Amino acid sequence: MPVYADLHLHTSASDGELRPSEIVSSARSIGLKAIAITDHDTLSGLPEAIASGKKNHISIIAGIEISAVYDPGTMHILGYFPAYPQGLEERLSFIQEARRKRCPLIIKRLNALGLSVTLDDVIAISRGGQIGRPHIAKAMINKGIAKNSAEAFSRYLAKGKPAYVEKEKMTIEDSISLIREYNGLVVLAHPFTLDLQPYELKLLIKHLKLLGLAGLEIIYPEHTRSQKRLYTSIAHNLNLFITGGTDYHGPGRNNVSIGDFGIEKPAYDYMIENFNT
Repeated sequence: MPVYADLHLHTSASDGELRPSEIVSSARSIGLKAIAITDHDTLSGLPEAIASGKKNHISIIAGIEISAVYDPGTMHILGYFPAYPQGLEERLSFIQEARRKRCPLIIKRLNALGLSVTLDDVIAISRGGQIGRPHIAKAMINKGIAKNSAEAFSRYLAKGKPAYVEKEKMTIEDSISLIREYNGLVVLAHPFTLDLQPYELKLLIKHLKLLGLAGLEIIYPEHTRSQKRLYTSIAHNLNLFITGGTDYHGPGRNNVSIGDFGIEKPAYDYMIENFNT
């Protein structure tokens, strides 16, 4: 069966390259029936996406991706909402402000390394959205400092590299609680980034379910077949629904296109039913 819904898409409202309406048009052109906009720590791209969805006759799921405090890996928590969650954007303002303060600090470190990247360079690339490390990476590419985004991160921007600056994060408990407060479904994004052994992952996900976890993102570009089998087994054992998507950020990024990964209609319908439970 073809992909019905791509449930992990980023727009220029956070660190994606395309405007929300461009994402919607692209999704419609390849035959997707539904998508979720899951920008980092912001809902600001959703009004444009929802309006474009109505014009293009494609369902838009209001979503978000929140970074939670977690070591040693990375934990991203997706929230999917039955409607636009009024008031949530204001609740996230402290994280957005921390993001705004983080980028100048990264640029300052790059400058200290003798690399000529300016905040204006980065803002110009962001197209008015939040600025983040992907925008800085692109500015570095434009300046000839790095050949591609992978090099920019591996040499300078990734955790542990010379220009890395830690970002503000919510606790796991607060992230899940906030999503549930607005009637959202809580999903653990790309579990492989947690860097856990199978038994450790099972224990963690069991704990997350007690906090309110409802689903697992299993269909994902970087998940291997064995990982998908493991995650599917965990989801079935814990009665969690399955989601999937491309984690799309723009043309040529991560070698994926909108709709390359996602869920089929039965899985999408089951997820929608969970909004009413």
